[in-house]
Amino acid sequence: MVQAPPQLITQELATLAVDLIRQAGCEYGDIRLCHYRQQRLSASDRSLSRLADNVSSGFGVRVLLDGAWGFVASHRLTPEEITRIVTLAIETAKGSRLTQQEPVKLVPVEAYQDKYVTPIEIDPFTVPIQEKAELLLNINEQFLAYGEQGIKKASSFLSFTQEDKLFASTVGSVIEQTIYRSYTGMSCTAIANGDAKSRNYERPPLNIGYEHINTADLLGNIDRVAQEAIEKVHAPELDTEGNKTLILKPTNLFLTIHESVGHPTELDRVYGYEANFAGTSFATTDQLHQLQYAAPWINFVADRTQSHGRSTMAYDDEGVPAQKWYVVKDGMLNDYLTDRETAYRLGRGSSNGSAYADSWSSTPMVRIPNLGLEPGKAEDDHTATLAEMIADTEDGILIDGIGSYSIDQQRRNFQFGGDAFWKIKNGKITGMLKNVTYHSMTTDFWNSVDALGGESELVQCGTNMCGKGEPMQVAQMTHACVPVRVRDIHVGRAS
Repeated sequence: MVQAPPQLITQELATLAVDLIRQAGCEYGDIRLCHYRQQRLSASDRSLSRLADNVSSGFGVRVLLDGAWGFVASHRLTPEEITRIVTLAIETAKGSRLTQQEPVKLVPVEAYQDKYVTPIEIDPFTVPIQEKAELLLNINEQFLAYGEQGIKKASSFLSFTQEDKLFASTVGSVIEQTIYRSYTGMSCTAIANGDAKSRNYERPPLNIGYEHINTADLLGNIDRVAQEAIEKVHAPELDTEGNKTLILKPTNLFLTIHESVGHPTELDRVYGYEANFAGTSFATTDQLHQLQYAAPWINFVADRTQSHGRSTMAYDDEGVPAQKWYVVKDGMLNDYLTDRETAYRLGRGSSNGSAYADSWSSTPMVRIPNLGLEPGKAEDDHTATLAEMIADTEDGILIDGIGSYSIDQQRRNFQFGGDAFWKIKNGKITGMLKNVTYHSMTTDFWNSVDALGGESELVQCGTNMCGKGEPMQVAQMTHACVPVRVRDIHVGRAS
């Protein structure tokens, strides 16, 4: 295991910062001392195209003085620098107060002294680089063996992160967390008749050790992925555009959940504190418990306690314990994603722990936690297996994987593509299509879901690249979901 710097695994610097903040008379203050290690290997065709193994350490101090925030960060882990940065954060808060219209207020949080480490079987940083590189090159070589049938490009990657954080606050919390993340995927490209089409396969990004890099699973999917890429490049486009029935696999649906349910329910976006990356939100607080967001059998659950979830940890970056709650319950807008500041404005007594900062040099903001579609219940008439959905569809399209996407500035109107498409006719898959997109309004789409899979078909898909804020921060989260069937959705050709 890679050891964090000695300064990070002790509490002296944190204690010094908290004492100085208290002495200055701030209403609140905290410090995060962080150490990150990120390793990524990428292979292109028969060469290792990238090998990066980076380490970053530093701390960020946040103070609330006279209702205004001040935040300053530094990479120098010394007592003298702690003193300087705390002083500068206080001066920043004083400057912020000059233009602030309303004072910031926070919901209370209890003090916690705790430690948390992601449960793993194999530390990914102990596995030799050579073993990792050979796996990627083996994957690519097997793809390129299909060269005579049209596969001309192959790529694969491995990505690992270890995130060590020590959080301390004037509330009295001292929390140490170590988060491990693992992720892998592969792709091949077929070329024919002046066209090129790729097909991808990933083991989703999760908080887990190297055991997630299942070699047998990766190699076992190569033939299927290559054959589908070849079929895809020769596939026809849609004969006609218009409303159709869609059956979406979890590998496609997770991104639709992310963009049309996750981001619209970030409470800072709802209040207009955040407008970067597709704007604010239509799901305003006057619609809480009033808006029919989805069909009555649809439930979206936020869960930062989920086993292996990409956003799973014991506490958020404000020292609030990980929680589980319904964002959409029985189809109705039920709750939001909050930090301590937005929870106060909403009139809540506590935050649901959705604050996260992607670096020691970033200030925490509201981020989507693990947010998933609850599987259908066995006794529910709307619960069906993927095979049953296909068999019960006269004319539709099955979509797997993600492609292009766009959504408007209030998260109402969206368009999504995919990685692979199959035509369904009279209950049977009749062949692949290419260049398909689907378009809908958020609430229209989710109210048109007429079937969803059960617990046995739940897949922990998600993203490791969610951008938000200015300057941009990158977060990651799991959107566990099941296959769904959606009726009367407009389908068109991708340009």
